Amino acid sequence: MQKQAPSNHGIKRLLQLAWPDRKSLGLGFVFLVLGSSMLLLYPQAVKVIIDEALGSGRTEKIDQAAIIILAVFSLQAVAGAGRYYYFTSAGERIVTRLRSQLYSRIVEQEMAFFDSRRTGELMSRLASDASLLQNAVSVNISMSMRNLGSAVGGLALLIYTSPILALALLACIPPIAFGTALFGKRIRRISREVQDGLAETGIVAEETISGMRTVRAFGKEAFEAARYTTAIERSYQLALKRIRSISGVTALASLFGYSAIVGVLWYGGRLVIEGKMTVGDLTSFILYAMTVAISVGTLGSLWTDFMAATGAAKRVFELLDRESLMALHGGFKIERLEGHLAFEGVSFSYPSRPDISVLHGINFRIEPGEVVALVGPSGSGKSTIAALVSRFYDPDQGRLTIDGIDIKLYDSVSLREQIGVVAQDPVLLSATIGANIRYGKASASQAEVEEAARAANAHSFIQDFPQAYDTLVGERGIQLSGGQRQRVAIARAMLKDPRLLVLDEATSALDAESEHLVQEALDRLMQSRTTIVIAHRLSTVRHAHRILVMEAGCIVQVGTHDSLMQNREGTYFKLVNRQFMQNES
Repeated sequence: MQKQAPSNHGIKRLLQLAWPDRKSLGLGFVFLVLGSSMLLLYPQAVKVIIDEALGSGRTEKIDQAAIIILAVFSLQAVAGAGRYYYFTSAGERIVTRLRSQLYSRIVEQEMAFFDSRRTGELMSRLASDASLLQNAVSVNISMSMRNLGSAVGGLALLIYTSPILALALLACIPPIAFGTALFGKRIRRISREVQDGLAETGIVAEETISGMRTVRAFGKEAFEAARYTTAIERSYQLALKRIRSISGVTALASLFGYSAIVGVLWYGGRLVIEGKMTVGDLTSFILYAMTVAISVGTLGSLWTDFMAATGAAKRVFELLDRESLMALHGGFKIERLEGHLAFEGVSFSYPSRPDISVLHGINFRIEPGEVVALVGPSGSGKSTIAALVSRFYDPDQGRLTIDGIDIKLYDSVSLREQIGVVAQDPVLLSATIGANIRYGKASASQAEVEEAARAANAHSFIQDFPQAYDTLVGERGIQLSGGQRQRVAIARAMLKDPRLLVLDEATSALDAESEHLVQEALDRLMQSRTTIVIAHRLSTVRHAHRILVMEAGCIVQVGTHDSLMQNREGTYFKLVNRQFMQNES
């Protein structure tokens, strides 16, 4: 019983997805009833034609029956088109709404969620899983109701035509139903495995294609192709298991269905010879029997599709029902920060690696307008501090305050509107340069965009492009150089006009000329803003008001450049000397 509950719950949720489109589905249902009714009428007309042809020979009766059959088939064609249109269009709206809701739920999750999920997996939920649900709540519902109506109506007419033959036919239904239910559980389990396998292939493809420069640089094309082939082969083998199970259901249904028809022909033929049944009655009975058999067989196939859909539904609904551990909204909304920042005994471990402590009892304060640099070897915790300031994560111990208020008490969206971040490798949208700059302020005018670009030393190179601000930058800004991407990112931050600024290795990957232009832009950006600078290069940090030296998640030194250089045994002095030696070499 415990295993069955998720299936029932999944089907219930699938039907709930269809509820907002009940009007379209209702119209589809009207056409469905009309079409099913027409399907059940034509065997009666066939009966009249056969009995009249073999009996009285009245041609006018045959003519009338033929006209009736043509009219029935014409109405059935119109009804079939209407049923398909309304159910399919409703399905498209349902999956569109589902994908929109699912995507909105994904993007509002906390950063720790994305640390433990891979992009390809989430893309699979949006694409293949959502498509399975689309069929389940639209076309499959339409076909299920159509075949159910045909089966029930056909069964009633079977009993009306010949109760004895109908009882013989009904004896075949329990084995078919039992076999379908038995195989349904297996198909549901395998279908979940198939979808997981498809998600895995999507993950491999997404990683390879997005990192193609790395793949090419290491000559790993054949390795990645083999990795994808292995993943897709596993998915194929799982699909074969599902196919074998579905084939079993189909074989079982066909065996009992056709055996029943053979039995009906045998016994019905004897009744005709004995004069207890006309040839027309037997013919119409056989047509109804075939209608019922086909409908029941189709219902079995559709049931397996529903089982596959419930497997996809489980994963989709897990995401839809998941509440973010760090809500985007709720708390204090602020118009303008002053810029006070304080870490008070902050310790932190990443949720994906809870056993590894990254920060240990961090304490420091930054006053409004002050520039504080964080330096230290890789892995010392500098970027983690930047992530906490943007509230990508919350401290495990201690607290982080902005303007004297715990950062957890702020409305997250409102807070981040006051924080600007320029990273070492900024990610640009696959859009125009203007759109990327305007990402910092959606309502900005073209004049404001250009003013921000000038302040970021970006306007001149933008104007050199034939399309200027309408130039497409390519995926992740690949068509721009590193310095150009960095200056577009600075322009974006300038347009945002934040009170608190985080510069995370913003010049470390640039050549001397690009660094000079970017540093000029950063100097303008830092004016009158509380700024945290994370850098290795001495030129970036030596003019900071204070330098915090970090090592192994702790602050080991604090001071200005000159005061720290006086301690020849200190970490800062060793870092500076190491940089000079690297520059000279």
